[in-house]
Amino acid sequence: MPEQPTHTPRSLIVTLYGAYGRELPGPLPVAELIRLLGAVGVDAPSVRSAVSRLKRRGLLVPARTGAGAAGYALSDDARQLLDDGDHRIYGGGAAGDGWVLAVFSVPESERAKRHVLRSTLSGLGFGTAAPGVWLAPLAVYEETRHTLERIGLSGYVELFRGEHLGFAATADAVGRWWDLAALAKLHEAFLDEHEPVLRSWESREDTPPREAYRDYLRALDSWRHLPYADPGLPPGLLPEGWPGVRAAEVFRALDARLRTAGAEFARTPAP
Repeated sequence: MPEQPTHTPRSLIVTLYGAYGRELPGPLPVAELIRLLGAVGVDAPSVRSAVSRLKRRGLLVPARTGAGAAGYALSDDARQLLDDGDHRIYGGGAAGDGWVLAVFSVPESERAKRHVLRSTLSGLGFGTAAPGVWLAPLAVYEETRHTLERIGLSGYVELFRGEHLGFAATADAVGRWWDLAALAKLHEAFLDEHEPVLRSWESREDTPPREAYRDYLRALDSWRHLPYADPGLPPGLLPEGWPGVRAAEVFRALDARLRTAGAEFARTPAP
């Protein structure tokens, strides 16, 4: 399982728009992007370079602010991505028990699309039950449908709702479908970085907006990748002492403590 690309300029910009950019009126001026990313240690040239890459990918579109300054707004596709992501990141995407199965068939003459499909399903948190048969908790169905439609590959995939009937115990099968040891390491890395930050905030009474913004954006940037690597696997099917439980608790506590104060910093332009 590849290491999650956290705290890169591009990742932090996406995190910024997801956390605060949708709530701000109009496009974000370039100067504001530089200020807001500077607060988490990203220099101006890196911001401009990352914005250019996100523009080429169709996630950001150039736009003028009400005052006529150059800025960037989210594309419709990017807004859908972030809206879908909210359900995973903040835990509001539960959609019942069971699994969503994705079965695809791609002609050999279009095998490049097969690679894209595999990468897309893996990025959505699907595990592999058999060649060409992928599955994930049912809660990811809507996002999966949106994603496959957006990338133009829905015609190659059939989606089913199902339950596991054997022959192996489901908990044993989940250990084959996902690399649980690698997932546990991702959760543990999150805890190593951000649990001490939470402890520090718990020991103080004040919540300065700039510090809150800095620590919240970094925590969210780390956390938002985890619900895709570990797409809400049922707790009863996971090993005892699963670190994802504690990782979720730490993120929720940081979110409750820091998000609102961080928004104050994000909404207050430099004089």
